[in-house]
Amino acid sequence: MIETLPDLPNGVVGVRLSGRLSGQEFREFRPTWERLVETDDIRFVEVIDDDYEGFGPGGLVEDCKIGFGALFHYHSAFKRMAVVTDKEWVVHVLQALAWMVPGEFTVFARDDFDAATQWAVSD
Repeated sequence: MIETLPDLPNGVVGVRLSGRLSGQEFREFRPTWERLVETDDIRFVEVIDDDYEGFGPGGLVEDCKIGFGALFHYHSAFKRMAVVTDKEWVVHVLQALAWMVPGEFTVFARDDFDAATQWAVSD
Protein backbone atom coordinates (compact mmCIF):
# COMPACT_ATOMS: atom_id res chain seq x y z
CA MET A 1 0.00 0.00 0.00
CA ILE A 2 1.13 3.54 -0.76
CA GLU A 3 -0.41 6.29 1.32
CA THR A 4 0.36 9.94 1.93
CA LEU A 5 1.45 10.98 5.40
CA PRO A 6 -0.82 13.47 7.18
CA ASP A 7 0.24 16.20 9.58
CA LEU A 8 3.77 16.79 8.36
CA PRO A 9 5.46 20.16 8.88
CA ASN A 10 4.63 22.80 6.30
CA GLY A 11 6.70 22.24 3.17
CA VAL A 12 7.32 18.52 3.76
CA VAL A 13 5.53 15.80 1.81
CA GLY A 14 5.62 12.15 2.65
CA VAL A 15 4.45 8.65 1.90
CA ARG A 16 4.21 5.36 3.75
CA LEU A 17 4.95 2.08 1.96
CA SER A 18 3.70 -1.25 3.25
CA GLY A 19 3.10 -4.76 1.98
CA ARG A 20 4.08 -5.85 -1.54
CA LEU A 21 3.68 -2.98 -4.03
CA SER A 22 2.18 -3.79 -7.40
CA GLY A 23 2.38 -1.85 -10.62
CA GLN A 24 -1.32 -1.04 -10.31
CA GLU A 25 -0.76 0.62 -6.92
CA PHE A 26 1.94 2.85 -8.42
CA ARG A 27 -0.27 3.74 -11.40
CA GLU A 28 -3.09 4.70 -9.03
CA PHE A 29 -0.72 6.74 -6.86
CA ARG A 30 0.92 8.59 -9.76
CA PRO A 31 -1.55 11.57 -9.85
CA THR A 32 -1.08 12.07 -6.11
CA TRP A 33 2.71 11.91 -6.49
CA GLU A 34 2.63 14.47 -9.30
CA ARG A 35 0.66 16.88 -7.08
CA LEU A 36 3.08 16.33 -4.19
CA VAL A 37 6.16 17.26 -6.22
CA GLU A 38 4.74 20.30 -8.03
CA THR A 39 7.05 22.68 -6.20
CA ASP A 40 10.54 24.07 -6.57
CA ASP A 41 11.49 22.92 -3.05
CA ILE A 42 10.84 19.19 -2.55
CA ARG A 43 11.38 17.98 1.00
CA PHE A 44 10.31 14.38 1.24
CA VAL A 45 9.86 11.79 4.00
CA GLU A 46 9.30 8.15 3.05
CA VAL A 47 8.34 5.66 5.75
CA ILE A 48 8.92 2.02 4.92
CA ASP A 49 6.80 -0.04 7.30
CA ASP A 50 7.96 -3.23 8.97
CA ASP A 51 5.61 -5.28 6.78
CA TYR A 52 7.04 -3.89 3.53
CA GLU A 53 7.95 -6.79 1.24
CA GLY A 54 9.21 -5.03 -1.87
CA PHE A 55 7.69 -5.13 -5.32
CA GLY A 56 4.92 -7.33 -6.63
CA PRO A 57 3.94 -7.77 -10.29
CA GLY A 58 4.95 -4.68 -12.27
CA GLY A 59 5.90 -2.74 -9.14
CA LEU A 60 9.56 -2.19 -9.93
CA VAL A 61 8.84 -0.98 -13.46
CA GLU A 62 6.19 1.50 -12.33
CA ASP A 63 8.33 2.71 -9.41
CA CYS A 64 11.18 3.39 -11.84
CA LYS A 65 8.86 5.27 -14.18
CA ILE A 66 7.64 7.52 -11.38
CA GLY A 67 11.04 7.91 -9.75
CA PHE A 68 13.12 8.57 -12.85
CA GLY A 69 10.39 10.79 -14.24
CA ALA A 70 10.51 12.92 -11.10
CA LEU A 71 14.30 12.98 -11.07
CA PHE A 72 14.49 14.21 -14.65
CA HIS A 73 11.58 16.63 -14.46
CA TYR A 74 12.14 18.04 -10.95
CA HIS A 75 15.87 17.35 -10.44
CA SER A 76 16.82 20.78 -9.12
CA ALA A 77 13.73 20.94 -6.86
CA PHE A 78 14.79 18.01 -4.65
CA LYS A 79 16.31 19.49 -1.49
CA ARG A 80 16.09 16.79 1.18
CA MET A 81 14.86 13.20 1.27
CA ALA A 82 14.57 11.24 4.51
CA VAL A 83 13.77 7.54 4.49
CA VAL A 84 12.51 6.06 7.74
CA THR A 85 12.93 2.30 8.12
CA ASP A 86 14.34 -0.47 10.27
CA LYS A 87 14.70 -2.90 7.37
CA GLU A 88 18.44 -3.51 6.90
CA TRP A 89 18.07 -4.76 3.34
CA VAL A 90 16.26 -1.55 2.39
CA VAL A 91 19.01 0.54 3.99
CA HIS A 92 21.67 -1.31 1.96
CA VAL A 93 19.76 -0.86 -1.30
CA LEU A 94 19.23 2.84 -0.60
CA GLN A 95 22.88 3.38 0.25
CA ALA A 96 23.89 1.74 -3.02
CA LEU A 97 21.51 3.96 -5.01
CA ALA A 98 21.93 7.19 -3.04
CA TRP A 99 24.23 8.68 -5.69
CA MET A 100 21.19 8.98 -7.99
CA VAL A 101 19.17 11.03 -5.50
CA PRO A 102 19.50 14.79 -6.01
CA GLY A 103 19.75 17.01 -2.97
CA GLU A 104 20.55 15.66 0.48
CA PHE A 105 19.55 12.14 1.43
CA THR A 106 19.67 10.22 4.70
CA VAL A 107 18.10 7.21 6.43
CA PHE A 108 16.52 7.28 9.88
CA ALA A 109 15.37 4.46 12.15
CA ARG A 110 11.61 4.03 12.70
CA ASP A 111 11.90 5.47 16.21
CA ASP A 112 13.39 8.65 14.72
CA PHE A 113 10.41 9.67 12.57
CA ASP A 114 10.12 13.07 14.25
CA ALA A 115 13.83 13.72 13.76
CA ALA A 116 13.47 12.74 10.09
CA THR A 117 10.66 15.21 9.50
CA GLN A 118 12.54 17.98 11.30
CA TRP A 119 15.67 17.24 9.27
CA ALA A 120 13.66 17.32 6.04
CA VAL A 121 12.23 20.75 6.79
CA SER A 122 15.48 22.31 8.05
CA ASP A 123 18.29 23.87 6.05
